[in-house]
Amino acid sequence: MSVLIAFLSLAIERILGYPDWLFRAVGHPVTWFGRLIAFLDLRLNRDTDSDAQRRRRGVQALLVIVLVPALIAFAVQILLWQLFPVGMIITAVLASSLLSQKSLTEHVEAVADALDTGGLALGRIAVARIVGRDPEKLDHAGVSRAAIESLAENFSDGIVAPAFWTGVCGLAGGVAYKVANTADSMIGHRTPRHEAFGRAAARFDDWINLPASRLTALLIVAAAFLVRDADPRNAWEAVRRDAKKHRSPNAGWPEAAMAGALGLALAGPRTYGGVVVEDAFMGEGGRREAESLDIRRALKLYQVADYLLIALFGLLSAALIAMTF
Repeated sequence: MSVLIAFLSLAIERILGYPDWLFRAVGHPVTWFGRLIAFLDLRLNRDTDSDAQRRRRGVQALLVIVLVPALIAFAVQILLWQLFPVGMIITAVLASSLLSQKSLTEHVEAVADALDTGGLALGRIAVARIVGRDPEKLDHAGVSRAAIESLAENFSDGIVAPAFWTGVCGLAGGVAYKVANTADSMIGHRTPRHEAFGRAAARFDDWINLPASRLTALLIVAAAFLVRDADPRNAWEAVRRDAKKHRSPNAGWPEAAMAGALGLALAGPRTYGGVVVEDAFMGEGGRREAESLDIRRALKLYQVADYLLIALFGLLSAALIAMTF
């Protein structure tokens, strides 16, 4: 039934998103997880400790960060299971809060709208809400490419991965993934404060994103068969050729697929906090002069790939139900 919960959560979030009134009233699971992570970072990550001690405490913190929310989610799912089938619907509604289909579309589309209506200045402001690189270093093409890269990577991290782990382990699996991914975004950085303490969080996040990043690339390649002006063969070749060259073991897969499908060159050298990070280009040989129209093309490709993801979980659910009965 975990696969069915994942399917229902995808359908619910695709239609409703996460309502603003609910966010204002109770916040969001990511903000709840963030408070726990920040608390443990403050209490356990001490500047006076050695790197070895900080690495050990980072492992301890990760265990608490992942296990406590996951165990709570597991208990909730067990309790709701007693109310079947209504409890399953409630579980799916709760799991839908771990997804970001609707908000991802809105945030990336806002970058294209800002570039079209307000030019580079507004485009930089809009893209700064979804990427961590220095926006003032980006030209028009750089803003467009950053938005497309964020779309590809967040399709994997923010949608496919939580749906995958929900499908494998139910609500507890989805929660465990989401809190671990949040931990990586908060403490999994190579900075003096988090190099040692956040190492476990970063490595764990790399591991749990492996299956979803590959599945995301396949979904984008498949979507390219259905989207006009997208090239599925080039997408597949870019994945085979470029994905493993990315400095991230996971981000290169969806980015390479997106780059190849659209005929663009994504990734490459980028600037974070004034520091240039060298990286290989995904979609090697593609255009680097991306524009707002390319963002909209990427959004169309993402929308189709997302529908394919929902259909995949729907078919798996139907097959498992048929086998059960």
